[in-house]
Amino acid sequence: MFRRREPVPFAFIAEADQFRSNVAPPPRQRASASELVGRWLIGLTVVAGLAGSLLIGLPALSADVSPAHTQQSDASSRR
Repeated sequence: MFRRREPVPFAFIAEADQFRSNVAPPPRQRASASELVGRWLIGLTVVAGLAGSLLIGLPALSADVSPAHTQQSDASSRR
């Protein structure tokens, strides 16, 4: 297989470990109590919505092969 003899154009990426910065990122701010309560309420609303839609949609998803009460019209019974 043909090997290239020229250096890789992005060789400086391999040397990135040598150029570490001594500047630390700022500390992460903690969420306030109202933000935590808001996140919980949003999560609870989403879960309640999914559970409610599942409960409402279950009758439509059930496969009822033989209905308990069949409807017959009066016109068909007079013949």
